Amino acid sequence: MVVFENRADAGHRLGRRLLPLRGRDVVVLGLPRGGVPVAYEVAQMLDAPLDVIVVRKLGVPSQPELAMGAIGEEGARVLDERTLQYFGVTDAQLERIEERERAVLEARTARFREGRERIDLTGRIALVVDDGIATGSTARVACRIARQLGAGRVVLAVPVAPEEALGRVTEADEVICLATPPYFAAVGHHYRDFSATEDDEVVALLDAARRRHEAQLPPARSAAAPGDPVDADVRIPAGSTRLEAHLHLPAPGAGVVVFAHGSGSGRHSPRNQYVASVLQRAGLGTLLLDLLSDEEEAERANVFDIELLARRLLLATAWLREQPGSAASPVGWFGASTGAGAALWAAAEPGAPVTAVVSRGGRPDLAGERLRLVQAPTLLIVGSRDVEVLGLNRWAQESMQCPTRLAVVEGAGHLFEEPGTLDEAAGLARDWFLRHLAPAREHTGGDLR
Repeated sequence: MVVFENRADAGHRLGRRLLPLRGRDVVVLGLPRGGVPVAYEVAQMLDAPLDVIVVRKLGVPSQPELAMGAIGEEGARVLDERTLQYFGVTDAQLERIEERERAVLEARTARFREGRERIDLTGRIALVVDDGIATGSTARVACRIARQLGAGRVVLAVPVAPEEALGRVTEADEVICLATPPYFAAVGHHYRDFSATEDDEVVALLDAARRRHEAQLPPARSAAAPGDPVDADVRIPAGSTRLEAHLHLPAPGAGVVVFAHGSGSGRHSPRNQYVASVLQRAGLGTLLLDLLSDEEEAERANVFDIELLARRLLLATAWLREQPGSAASPVGWFGASTGAGAALWAAAEPGAPVTAVVSRGGRPDLAGERLRLVQAPTLLIVGSRDVEVLGLNRWAQESMQCPTRLAVVEGAGHLFEEPGTLDEAAGLARDWFLRHLAPAREHTGGDLR
């Protein structure tokens, strides 16, 4: 039984349930890896800081899959004394296993934090979030560790779980769960998209959450003086509504990539967040935005209205050109899935304010006959296993008159969830935008096809 579209959808819905905690001294703690995209949405809705609790199981020597305890950051440790006694685990065995697992935990913690300090939980509400629980063992250990790290109150919140597993989580002061299906096989069965979350996506979400929470800036149109870097949530006027967005502008005049998300996705898409982080590290600005308001997105027809999405992309770009720091910035558009169709539809407008376009797993065919009117150099990135979409992109390339390149990422499916494939796609996008958005750089070379 499918309950949630994806982890972002689950997090958004869980965040609405948790709104009574907004304004209180809450720290949202995602359980890597799949729990972090859910926790990111919750932290956004509660306007709370986001961190992780990294846990390593301590397995019984004779049965490593059976937990006799767990360890966490800052020396946190929880032991199951009954299991230790039952299996006769000696102090020496426990010490050896803990030393080995501690090394793994520290390496993983360093990867996720990359120099960031752990957020102090002393006296605060620790809101532990995962994408779901099956047995509850990991969630129980995480709640114990949150308490050991000083939390004054521990709340566990998950989108889906079996009711009997929730009853076993006695370590939390409160347990909140949106769905308890009577027939529960696995967490992933209750998501339409339950593709793997990579380490890089976790880091990108943590970075984005930290920037947002630390900056706490008003909309960019009044938050920064000309010449100042900008990293802020903004609202972009679009007729009678306002589009939620996040603008990162490292320096005045820097090239800016505007993201056109695919159907059912938005500015918090973990994949686009990761691609944005790659572009930012290369010195480019980014504008991640929702092309539809929450109310508009509830009307499913709007999600597939390519012309409406294209108009919104043009409005957002016009707004960007009105900001002091980006008035002279060359602009690129990055489209995924149906968002790519919207980007190419918009790029076909006479005098379209775009210098380069990248499509990842996109549906350029949705722009139809307008493809031949696109002037901006366009990179089409498709996974080799995404056979149907690959065929549509080949057709689109043949239809276009502008410089184009089709890049096929070997082993990638439509969502680029396979190890290393999103890295490759992000690198291709970065290189394309660096080539075309550097205003003072001359480009040479042959046919881009």
